[in-house]
Amino acid sequence: MSRIQTTFDALQKQGRKALIPYVTAGFPFANITPALMHGMVEAGADVIELGVPFSDPMADGPVIQKAGERALALGIGMVQVLAMVKQFRKDNTKTPVVLMGYANPVEKYDLIHGKGAFIADSAQAGVDGVLVVDYPPEECEQFAQALRQHGMDLIFLLAPTSTTARMALVGRIASGYVYYVSLKGVTGSGALDVAAVAQAIPQIKAHVSIPVGVGFGIRDAATARAIGNVSDAVVIGTKIIQLLEDQSHEKVVPTATQFLREIRAALDKE
Repeated sequence: MSRIQTTFDALQKQGRKALIPYVTAGFPFANITPALMHGMVEAGADVIELGVPFSDPMADGPVIQKAGERALALGIGMVQVLAMVKQFRKDNTKTPVVLMGYANPVEKYDLIHGKGAFIADSAQAGVDGVLVVDYPPEECEQFAQALRQHGMDLIFLLAPTSTTARMALVGRIASGYVYYVSLKGVTGSGALDVAAVAQAIPQIKAHVSIPVGVGFGIRDAATARAIGNVSDAVVIGTKIIQLLEDQSHEKVVPTATQFLREIRAALDKE
């Protein structure tokens, strides 16, 4: 059983919803990420999504694009991201870590380090799940199987435009959780339509047996609570990046933890 499944099982028994913050690895400072991850856990994060910086992040809006560019300029690539996870694991062996990114860095890593190196090295570093935005489920069965053999989950995106056939395919291949993109567009865009999300989740769950988290457009405690009422998890990324982008080094972790404590309190409110 993966750490992700263990975490969601425990939350379900407690009647609680998962809080999943996203941060770009190496942002806003190259050496801040492990400390930031620990701070987010202390603030109530259940799973951490760690963005792998990439030069052409097609699903991300300007805020996360800028964060990725800043991390790349600091020399952050897949090797450094895995080292960050390994450092985090020295003091935390419980909280699941999901790498979120794109095919290019994954495949480039294998080209440099050898076939299958990304999966083997991710497992060795302590990664629990992988979400590759531009890996369609039709082409991922072997990749998903290889990840599971190393105790990791392959997580997929579903969107308002996803067909029932796509939902069924994702439901067959995915493990860990499914990430429902609440908006048509990129990260940080549009206004969240909670009613539309509430309508979509049962349709997804008709085809998907694992937990469903919702992201894109969640910016504060009120929207997090509203989404938490209709889903299994709340994913927050763009707002965190916005809060951190102009902070000094010593204020990055306190700023993130204060914000996430407010979200956690809203999710747990009776």
